[in-house]
Amino acid sequence: MNRPATGALLGLALGDALGFPTEFNDVPAILAKCGPWREMALPRPAYITDDTQMTLAVARALRDTLDGGPLDAARLEGPLRAEFTAWYRSPENDRAPGRTCLTACALLERPGLPWTEASRTGSKGCGANMRVAPVALVPGLAADTRAGAAQFQSALTHGHPTALAASDLTAHTVRLLADGADPAALVGLLRSYALDQRTRYHHQWLGDLWQRAQDPDPVHFIARGWDDCLAALDRLRAALDTPSPETDPCLTTGEGWIAEEALATALQCYLLFPDEPLLALRRGACTAGDSDSIACLAGAFAGARLGAAAWPADWTGHVEHRDELLALGALWDGAR
Repeated sequence: MNRPATGALLGLALGDALGFPTEFNDVPAILAKCGPWREMALPRPAYITDDTQMTLAVARALRDTLDGGPLDAARLEGPLRAEFTAWYRSPENDRAPGRTCLTACALLERPGLPWTEASRTGSKGCGANMRVAPVALVPGLAADTRAGAAQFQSALTHGHPTALAASDLTAHTVRLLADGADPAALVGLLRSYALDQRTRYHHQWLGDLWQRAQDPDPVHFIARGWDDCLAALDRLRAALDTPSPETDPCLTTGEGWIAEEALATALQCYLLFPDEPLLALRRGACTAGDSDSIACLAGAFAGARLGAAAWPADWTGHVEHRDELLALGALWDGAR
């Protein structure tokens, strides 16, 4: 059995842990600290960052919601708010968390405050799409439900249309790879999906969020986000036309601090090495940008396609939260 959910969750955490010590460093500093990037060793113990912490928060919220019935915004909001505010208050929330998440989660903690008032509609940071993989790994969701839930989990903190679209597109990437998509066709498939979704505003999930921005209508609002993602995919396609594995991918697709760049640069790292998952992680971790987020997304993509067997036991045995990652993966792989 391929076990794509287990593979994606483990890959995400491993990439996060590999990139944790290199975030905020430029490539020469990383090479001086870690040696040749193709030989980067996983830290022992392999501590994760807020990327995996928030991924687990989304995963738990999805699990708890689906235990009691179908997935929709009304039923998912409570578990997501509870998990996000628990993360906000956790003593382990000391792994360089993003300002947007901290600000929004502090507001989500206020009883009775509509989630739309907590959402930061000016932020398209990568803090939303680096945690969205569980939405793609839950089996049996209709495509519209998966897209709406991916955007909704983003919207509770990062309400910028690009954050919404990038979360949707990231989840779609994981789902395509888990279903066996050919990596060589991936960029074209993602562009087609983005074009299909470009003017689709998920009212039942997002409500009146668009009114908190300066757009004349919801279609204009969401199209801005998809246009940013399409531009990022075009930069990715150009980079892959003349691949340069030894060059920092941030130079062509961006440093990953914002959502569409995190997706594009992680995809570049993965697509440079679609059958060599450890190299994809190492390339993501040896970047001048948001290395842990780039590597964690690259790991989710590689693990979704190659399954749990992609990751050697001497890596997975040391990653923080291993038992919970395995339990969630087994739950969703077993239901496929």
